[in-house]
Amino acid sequence: MKDNVRKRIDELRKQINYHSRKYYIEDNPEISDYEFDQLMKELEELEDRHPDLITPNSPTQRVGGEPAEQFETVQHRSAMLSLDNTYSPEELLEFDKRVRKLIPEQEIEYVAELKLDGLGIALVYEEGRFTRGATRGDGATGEDVTSNLRTIRTIPLVIENQLPVMEVRGEVYMRRKAFQKLNQEREENDENLFANPRNAAAGSVRLLDPRITASRPLEIFVYALTYAEGANFSTHYESLQFLKDSGLKINPHTKKFGSIEEVLKYCEEWTERREDIDYEIDGVVIKVNSLAQQTELGSTNKSPRWAISYKFPARRATTKIEDIIIQVGRTGSLTPVAVLTPVSLSGIVIARATLHNEDEIKRKDIRIGDTVIVERAGDVIPAVVMVLEEKRTGEEKEFTMPETCPVCGSDVFKPENEAVSRCTNPECPAQIKENLHHFASRNAMDIEGLGPSLIDQLVKKDMVHNSADLYYLQKEQLAQLERMGDKSAQNLMDELEKSKDNSLSRFIFALGIRHVGTRAADILAERYSSIDELTKATTEELQEIDEIGPRIAESVEQFFQQERTKRMLDKFRNAGIKMQEEKSYHESSQPLNGKNFVLTGSLESMTRDEASQYIKDAGGKVSSSVSKNTDYVVVGESPGSKYDKAQKLGITILDEEEFLKLMDSKEK
Repeated sequence: MKDNVRKRIDELRKQINYHSRKYYIEDNPEISDYEFDQLMKELEELEDRHPDLITPNSPTQRVGGEPAEQFETVQHRSAMLSLDNTYSPEELLEFDKRVRKLIPEQEIEYVAELKLDGLGIALVYEEGRFTRGATRGDGATGEDVTSNLRTIRTIPLVIENQLPVMEVRGEVYMRRKAFQKLNQEREENDENLFANPRNAAAGSVRLLDPRITASRPLEIFVYALTYAEGANFSTHYESLQFLKDSGLKINPHTKKFGSIEEVLKYCEEWTERREDIDYEIDGVVIKVNSLAQQTELGSTNKSPRWAISYKFPARRATTKIEDIIIQVGRTGSLTPVAVLTPVSLSGIVIARATLHNEDEIKRKDIRIGDTVIVERAGDVIPAVVMVLEEKRTGEEKEFTMPETCPVCGSDVFKPENEAVSRCTNPECPAQIKENLHHFASRNAMDIEGLGPSLIDQLVKKDMVHNSADLYYLQKEQLAQLERMGDKSAQNLMDELEKSKDNSLSRFIFALGIRHVGTRAADILAERYSSIDELTKATTEELQEIDEIGPRIAESVEQFFQQERTKRMLDKFRNAGIKMQEEKSYHESSQPLNGKNFVLTGSLESMTRDEASQYIKDAGGKVSSSVSKNTDYVVVGESPGSKYDKAQKLGITILDEEEFLKLMDSKEK
C-alpha cells in the first residue's frame, strides 16, 4: 500500500514539475489551470495523509516555511564579480580592442544579454535538486535565502540534468505590471510603497518570512553556469543552452555575434526598445563566448576582463531647484544636495538630487531657482545634468559652500587636491550619527535594533560620542528613551554583548576607516592577527600587501595615528571587544603561504570543505576557477572541466595521494 502511495506521489510530482516548466519557463502550457490545480490538490491530500513522504523539493513546499530569525552567511563557489560599465559606442569599441590586444590573432565571438535591473543570486543544484540559493553579498559571501527562492515559480526545484554539483547565476526581478499591482495593494493597506521594481524584488527576497515572499510576483532569468562538476563546455552560449534544456529560464533575447559591430547594433536596438518589454532593463551585458578565452583573459580583483556592461542613457526630466542644502557624512564630508520641485522620472518621484561638491556646482553654474534637467544616473541615483539657462529670470541665487559646518558650527576645511570640503570637528553630531549607523550595519558589527531614531536620541541626549561608548550604556538609560522600554533595552544590550565576539575583519570595517571596505578589511585581518599589530603598520608596509593601494595604506596609518582613535580603541578594549584572532599558523610558519589551489572532483579521505580548510590553515588560498595564477589543481574522482583547463595551461595537477604527500611534507 505504502509503495503504491509513494509511486503515485512521485508520478504526480513529475507531472506537476513538467507542466510547471511548460507554463512558467517555456510560456507554453499544455493543460488548463483547472487540470493543473487538480494535480496539485491530489498531491497535497496524499502528502497530508503521509507527511513522512514530504520532501523539500516537492511542488507543495513552495508556499514558504516558518520565519527565520536571521540569514546565514554562505560562501560562493566562485566570486560574484561586478562588471565594468561603458556608456558610449566608443567605449564599447575600446573594450573590443583591449580584448584583442590581450589575446591577439584569435577569432572573437561575443554573447549579448539584456541587463536586468533586479537582484543577482547564485543557485546550487546537487544531483538535479535545488539545494541552496544566496544573494550576491560582498561577492565572495552572500546571505542564504534558499527558503525564499523556493517560492519563486520560475526556479525549478528539480531539473533535468543530474550533475553532482552545479552553480548557476541569475537575476530575480518583478514585472512592471506586477510591481504596479503590488504597490496599489500596499497603498490600499496604508503600507509604504516600493520605490521601483528592483527594490521590490530585492526586498522580497530578503524577507525573513518566506510566506510573504511566496505572495510576491517574483521571477528569474539565469545568465551563467559558473560551476558544473562532471560537465565540460567550450562556450558560454553552449552552457546557456544546457541550462535551458535542463529546465531553467534564460532570457529569450540573448544572442551570439561574430563582431563587435553587430553587438553595437544590438545595443542600439535595445536602447530604443527597452520599453517594449514588461520588465526593467538598464543595459546590455557583453561576454566573450569562448570559455578558454575567458580563462586566458582573467579578471581583476573586481571585474572580469572578458565581459562588460553597456549602460543605456539615463532617463531624464525637467524640474526646478528650490534650494541647496548640505549633508554631512561620517568622514566629515560636506555634500551639497539640490531640493527639487518633485518630478516623476521612470515612475519614481524625484525630490532631491546630489550635486557632489562645490567644484561641480561651479562647473555647471548651478544656482538656486534654476530650471534643470535631472536624470537617474544608472537609472538609480538622481543627478542634475545641466542648467537650462534660457529659463533664467534673473532672480536665481548663486550658491557658496559654508565656511562653518551647518550641524556643529565648526570650521570647514578643503584639503589640497580634493574637491570635497570637510567639517574639522571629529565629534560633530552628524559625523557621530553616520559613524554609528556604519558601525551597527549588517556587514560591520551587525547590531540589530540600533536604528536611526535610536541613534538620533543617543546623540541628542549626549549619551554617546563615538562607537565605543555604545558598550558603556546601561539598560536603565536605554529603557527611558522613546519607543524603548525594558524588553527593547534588554534586546539591545544582548545584541551589543553578542557583537563583542565578531571577527577581526568585521571590527576593522566597522571602525569606518576612510577607503576601507569589506574586502580591504578582510585582507588586513588576514595579514595582521590583532588591532595592536595593525596600528603599528606603516604606509610603506601596508602598500606591500596585495590589493592594498597607496590611498588605503595612507588612510589606515593616518587613522591609527590619531589620539582620538587611540582613546577609542582603549575603550573598546576595556569593554571586552575581541580585537585579535587566533591563527592556526603564524605567517612565517605557513608552509603554503601565497600558493593558489583549485579542487575538482570528490576526494575519498576528506570532504572538499575539509581540504579547503586544510589548505587555508597552512596559508594557501582556494579558488573556484583555474587561471594562470593557479599553482595546483587537486583532482579527485570524476573531475570536471577544471582538469582540462589545468592541462591546457600547464598547471601542476595533484591526485589525492600526491596532495596528501604535499601537505605532509610541508608540515615537517
